[in-house]
Amino acid sequence: MKDVYLFSGFLGSGKTSMLTDVIRQLKEKGLKPAVIMNEFGQLNFDSQSVEEDIPLKEMLEGCICCSGSEKTEAQIQTLLANEQFDVLLIETTGAAHPVEALDAVYSPLFAEQLNIKGIVTVADSKLWLDRDKLSPQVKSLFLEQIRHAHLLLANKIDLLTESEQAKVVFEIQNVNSNAFILQTTNGRVPLHLLEKLHSTVTNNKNDIHSAKIGVHLHLTSRLVEFQKSFTQDQFEEWIRTLPSTVYRMKGYVPIEGMKNPMLFQYAYGLVQWLPEYIRMQPKIVMIGENLDQIQIFGQDSQ
Repeated sequence: MKDVYLFSGFLGSGKTSMLTDVIRQLKEKGLKPAVIMNEFGQLNFDSQSVEEDIPLKEMLEGCICCSGSEKTEAQIQTLLANEQFDVLLIETTGAAHPVEALDAVYSPLFAEQLNIKGIVTVADSKLWLDRDKLSPQVKSLFLEQIRHAHLLLANKIDLLTESEQAKVVFEIQNVNSNAFILQTTNGRVPLHLLEKLHSTVTNNKNDIHSAKIGVHLHLTSRLVEFQKSFTQDQFEEWIRTLPSTVYRMKGYVPIEGMKNPMLFQYAYGLVQWLPEYIRMQPKIVMIGENLDQIQIFGQDSQ
């Protein structure tokens, strides 16, 4: 099992500084990291900060959370197959919504090989105080990156007065009362805080764990395996009963009359089915909140 951390935050918030420092701490501990960096432009200058002996995959000209999702899966598969590493660090573009970024990392192809530790969001403290000057779309994304974090870094805290520092922490806590908030500079975060994060997905097909830092956190995942086939209508009828707190599902569903389980994707209430020409394991990954309260279709005995 490889531990995976997903680093989120706006451009200029301090993600790369955090990445560089976490790499240093991991190497001092004798652990070998691998890195996936995601940028919109054609040239990723930040990758120059990653040392040559570290396996590095770059997502250029695209976003990890949209058309780049399949590329991300392929890059993770390549790393798992060809590289020796202990920890995978994924730095998302500043425009990535954390749920979509997490969705790109979760794949039924390798879900059992990865231990997703959580989302670490770096928030620019000064930008937070000036957030009302942002466009509505950018401000909304800023809030979402904070709301879904498992660990929050209130960065550049040295640029604020004591009263401003207290205001930032109080207001961020109102957005995300579950995550631990670390006031820091230069993106510094002690490795032990990252290691305290607990897995948000498990190997056991019927189990679910919330990420924790002393308290349960809201964003969780669940790996479900199917033992029998269904019709598409039966499965979609079950999907229509799901609450809005189920954000994403993807994987392979065994459908009656089909030789191989079909590729299935679900997002924002929309369903997509595609035929699969290779026999894949019949299992899906779910991402959302309060997943332990959902009865899985075809598994009434649980």
